[in-house]
Amino acid sequence: MVLLGTEAPEDLEQMGFRRITNGKIGEGLKALLRAAKAYESKGYLLDSARIYKYIGMFMLNRTGSIEKSRPPLLRSAYLYVQLISREIEKEEVNLDRLEEFCMNVLEIFSAIEDSQSIQKYAKEFANMYEDLGDAYYNADDFLAAIKVYEAALRHYRIIDDKEGVRLISEKLVTLYGKIAEEKLEKNDNIGAADIFFKVAFFIKDLFGYDIHFMEMMDTAGKNYEKASKLSYAEGDLDKTTELLVKAQYAYLLGRNFNRAKLIGLNVSRMLYQVIGTYKSINELETAAKKSMELVKALIALGKFENAIEVYKNVLELSAKLEYKVEIRKSILEYLAALKSDVYILGILESVEFYIKKKKYNEALELIENAFVRYREELGKIQKLLYSAEGLGRK
Repeated sequence: MVLLGTEAPEDLEQMGFRRITNGKIGEGLKALLRAAKAYESKGYLLDSARIYKYIGMFMLNRTGSIEKSRPPLLRSAYLYVQLISREIEKEEVNLDRLEEFCMNVLEIFSAIEDSQSIQKYAKEFANMYEDLGDAYYNADDFLAAIKVYEAALRHYRIIDDKEGVRLISEKLVTLYGKIAEEKLEKNDNIGAADIFFKVAFFIKDLFGYDIHFMEMMDTAGKNYEKASKLSYAEGDLDKTTELLVKAQYAYLLGRNFNRAKLIGLNVSRMLYQVIGTYKSINELETAAKKSMELVKALIALGKFENAIEVYKNVLELSAKLEYKVEIRKSILEYLAALKSDVYILGILESVEFYIKKKKYNEALELIENAFVRYREELGKIQKLLYSAEGLGRK
């Protein structure tokens, strides 16, 4: 088929992907490049940015050459910056779209190892989000302000702006404090516990892994535990175990090791019973989910060999990438508590962000990098974990 130059960008895009799938890489990339240019000429900047990024990342992954992949990736970054400018000028900003655009810009500069541009744009995005957060705050839209301030905080961390991190963390502690009070007034122990757990991580930006952080985690644990008792009284064992594991980890991170151990032993016994029930009625996906709760409970108890045995059963039922991230996250939480390590807490925050975005590959990469850093402490559990997953690592 000859390309005459009159094809619609949608047709060119379909043709490009089809040819790449059929092994005609060169022809496919040429068609995609024309599609990207056609989209841009028609004002469809998002589609154009998406295609340029795909071309650049495809070339980078295939050739390993940053130089060859740089032109389409830079074009994509430029278009995403244009989209950010348009979005921020709207009367009602779509915060999810704005965040996606910013993430793409930084991902592109990370891919081509342009640290100078990462610093430049992360700073611009941090300032942009802080100004936007102030506007929402002044308009009494506290939920939007929280979301935007959290984005600002992530970008201040990228450029290691300690003053920016401190100021935004203080604002977030204040805002979340207002919401926590409302949750408690409504006897919403779960909602309050979730907030206390989250606020503890902002407090660590202000004071480190000290008594302030630990007290906030302890408060989260107490609220999770209180909610679990209500669930148990209602006969809801599923919810009870879920909340008890959350309480266990809140107490663990709060270094209330005795309470964490007691809860861990109790919830482990309950989970064996719950898992058996689900297996008996052939609800294997739910059995796998509850088994992961048991894995987490056992890790928090330091019973790594038992945890890995249960994890092997999980993989037989459902080998989700999500579960691979979950077990590693639990291991890092255990290590953070053991060492009172504020660096690991920072890693955990980034991991949680990617989990919420369902970007499990990115979360897994972050954790694996942390595992390398703490190889001495995690050597034994790593060996067990990789063996269970059939990776054969040492």
